[in-house]
Amino acid sequence: MKTKYLISVIVLGILLGIGSFFIPSHSNSSTPVKLISSDAPHGGDFTLNAADGKHSLSDFKNKLVLIYFGYTYCPDICPTNLGNLSVAYRRLTAEEKAKTQILFISVDPERDTPKRLKQYSDYFEAGIIGLTSDPDTIAEVSRRYGVVYAKVDDPNNGTNYSVDHSAFTYVVDQQGQLREQLPHATNPDNFVKTIRKYLEK
Repeated sequence: MKTKYLISVIVLGILLGIGSFFIPSHSNSSTPVKLISSDAPHGGDFTLNAADGKHSLSDFKNKLVLIYFGYTYCPDICPTNLGNLSVAYRRLTAEEKAKTQILFISVDPERDTPKRLKQYSDYFEAGIIGLTSDPDTIAEVSRRYGVVYAKVDDPNNGTNYSVDHSAFTYVVDQQGQLREQLPHATNPDNFVKTIRKYLEK
């Protein structure tokens, strides 16, 4: 994909109001960008697979849920965001932690098995649940949350690819409603402030 075209897609997405911040890791993607929706994301329930079985968003009713879409082979964007979330989580009181759940949904179902997602998520020590499914299901859930992603193939090594993806953290309230999107690299202080804003309602 040409850099000029990629930039055009990003600008188009902003103009259409999808609110997705697309972070490319490579400028020669051979897979079309999945600009999934021109509408504001509305979120909604889903059921995906984790190492300990299936989990639905509705399982966490009465909890504040923070959702991040990424992948375990991500070199820097995902570790930065999940790292900040982890620091924020550890600053919460025990009561606040009990009312908060972080979900990490993979946009790389080809490589991210439930087992690998658990190993990766556990590294951050924030009770994160790693979730995946088949590509069609991931695409459908991503569309509803306004997530944009694209596989970037490496012609020299078919398994050594990256995935360009938007990098918002999605805030879902205790009734399962998508309330806001926090930008990439939101710092721990702002994560804590946002979490407490919803927990205090």
